[in-house]
Amino acid sequence: MQYRTMPESRRPLSILGFGVMRLPVRMGRIDKDASDRLLEKALEGGVNYLDTAYPYLNGQSEPYLGKFLSERKLRSTVALATKLPHWITPKRADMEKMLSRQLSRLQTDHIDYYLIHNITGSTWNSLVEKDVREFLAAEKKSGRILNAGFSWHGTPEDFLRVVDEGEWDFCQIQYNLLDERRQAGTAGLEYAFSRNLGVIVMEPLRGGRLVSSIPSAAREIWQEKPERSPASWALGWVWNRREVTTLLSGFSEQKHLEETLSIADKARPDMFSAAELQFIGRVRDACKAAGAVDCTSCRYCMPCPFGVSIPEVFDWYNEWKTIRHNMHQRLFYLSTVGSVLSGRSGLAMNCTSCGACLKKCPQSLPIPDLMRTVSAEYEGSLARFAEFLGRIRHRKKSHKNKKGASSNS
Repeated sequence: MQYRTMPESRRPLSILGFGVMRLPVRMGRIDKDASDRLLEKALEGGVNYLDTAYPYLNGQSEPYLGKFLSERKLRSTVALATKLPHWITPKRADMEKMLSRQLSRLQTDHIDYYLIHNITGSTWNSLVEKDVREFLAAEKKSGRILNAGFSWHGTPEDFLRVVDEGEWDFCQIQYNLLDERRQAGTAGLEYAFSRNLGVIVMEPLRGGRLVSSIPSAAREIWQEKPERSPASWALGWVWNRREVTTLLSGFSEQKHLEETLSIADKARPDMFSAAELQFIGRVRDACKAAGAVDCTSCRYCMPCPFGVSIPEVFDWYNEWKTIRHNMHQRLFYLSTVGSVLSGRSGLAMNCTSCGACLKKCPQSLPIPDLMRTVSAEYEGSLARFAEFLGRIRHRKKSHKNKKGASSNS
């Protein structure tokens, strides 16, 4: 494992941080045994930065991580990061209560890296009025917070302003080879570093899109240089920037964790030549040309009040748009996300444009507009027929179950 330090800190942080947001789940609950094995493997591999948040995994992430570290007496060996869910802390007193609750859930007396979660220029303005800066300063003085930061999902221009208006130790930005000019972007990365902020990078693989759901044209470019995997190229592109302190990745499978640990062992600043960066740029251009939806499957938009499975809809649509443009793929989508197999329809056609998802999306995607596009371009008239079949199938199944229950009574 390689380590880097933030500009004004001597604490070595692993260049790979473990994001405790995408752990294995079984029946709606964290699969403790599988998750324990993943975290143990990460720590054995030298990872010492663990990132969680109050809402992750439906509120299960913080308590799970606190118990994991406490049972193994590992708290002092890791840098622990969590975040203030400002949308449910309207007053400074609420912020203080929330931090107390998080400390209890994490079974610790301090947070090493505490972030204001998911802010934009407008949310920052509101938080300033609610004395968030005073809250952070007081908690740092008390020792309950060691380093204060924020995670960003706003515009590049507002990012520079927020960096200047707060007393920050670090920031967390979405940065990957598709997002050089989105959100904070490269300009924000460089500016934060120039102001002596540590920089934590999230979504380095754009929710896996740069590896598992890339367009055929981009996949063919990756295959020109098989000495590195697509993940190695994409993660290396981030680590190539010396301004990056730590890169976050979430894991639900051992093989992905092991591959990423291996990549991190070899990563260095400025390790790519100009020709290699140009090669990576060709992949970026091919991905952008495909016109897929920029969803990272973070699930902040869920649940939809009308049952639309928003991340799944975009995932299937992107696969069809960029990789498997055929009828078989569409039919499989209509059967699985639609009501044929499950009895519950999550199709785009169910979107009513209520707008409940718009303020929740960190990518600021126009989700209702995109749902209309998916419904018209991808689902089409087949969707209504599939839903009709689903209703018939599950009506018969329900009737059969009732008949069986009455005969057994």
